[in-house]
Amino acid sequence: MERVKNWDAIVVGGGLIGISLARELRKREMRVLVVERGEPGHEASRAAAGMLAAADPHTPAALRTLAEHSARLYPEFVREVEDESGQRVDFRRDGTILLSSADIAPPGAPLGEERWRKLEPGLALPPEARACFLQEDSVDPKALIGASLKAARHRGVEIASGAAVTEVVVEGGRTARVKTARTHFAASLVINCAGAWAGQVLPLGLPTRPVKGQILEMAAPHGVLRHVVRQEGVVYLVPRSDGRILLGSTLEDAGFDKRTDADTLHRLQHAATSLLPALGGARILDAWAGLRPGTPDDLPVLGASPVPGYFFATGHFMNGILLAPATARVMAQLLSGASPEVDLGPFSFARFSV
Repeated sequence: MERVKNWDAIVVGGGLIGISLARELRKREMRVLVVERGEPGHEASRAAAGMLAAADPHTPAALRTLAEHSARLYPEFVREVEDESGQRVDFRRDGTILLSSADIAPPGAPLGEERWRKLEPGLALPPEARACFLQEDSVDPKALIGASLKAARHRGVEIASGAAVTEVVVEGGRTARVKTARTHFAASLVINCAGAWAGQVLPLGLPTRPVKGQILEMAAPHGVLRHVVRQEGVVYLVPRSDGRILLGSTLEDAGFDKRTDADTLHRLQHAATSLLPALGGARILDAWAGLRPGTPDDLPVLGASPVPGYFFATGHFMNGILLAPATARVMAQLLSGASPEVDLGPFSFARFSV
């Protein structure tokens, strides 16, 4: 077998998690190769809406520390990516208006009618809704992953695309290389960041599954919405600085099917228009579906595997965009021999083998 090159680390998966980790490892002078099954950045990362919902009341308790840490890292994370790529990513810090039913205690500052009308005069809230304000950010994932790929290449990260990693090959009791249908790539450290496809990489069975989410993109009248608006269990609206508004999203166990459904998109549009009547005449720009990587307990898998040299950084479910900075940082710390600044115990692979 011909081996023309060795790397210090191979990252399996070229989404935002994998690319961000590769950048962090390059900061530590490691030679890094990203191996992506398709086109880098074109799966869940590109399909996301970009809410950085660290204060979401439905976030599992075990995830909150990591989520809050990642939210704090985001401004510097964005600054670095923009500086290294020369591209803007539309990072917005306007906050979120969260609408919940009357029987749920609001997690943020409660908003009376006068206040929410001042914040978003175009909203038409249901009479039973309770509104609160959350100091959350948002970002355009398409712009972010595009800029991150450019920044990674700027730092010297190498990327091989178009063939999936099928196996992490173990030799002498530890990780030696990865195998694709076309070739082999050698490294003593391998990190599985393959998202919804992470469980397909041998030799270890990882219980990740694809969870489909559909999104509708509309061209809104200028200035019609400034804040992210989330109506729990119904719809969310995420504004972009150029006037686009994203409407989402669904949670569907549909395997690897990424087709959109007209009835589902109509339901999202109707729910959004009920909240923001100005969308009634807005033009539909696009619609798509992405596959989030879910796990049985809705927590990511971060840390070492039972195979020396083989690690996981996957299973981020609905929080992959939010958790990218912290995941990259703590995993890079772990891989370089330092103690991660966030406890990774709750995210251990071992929880699936007891």
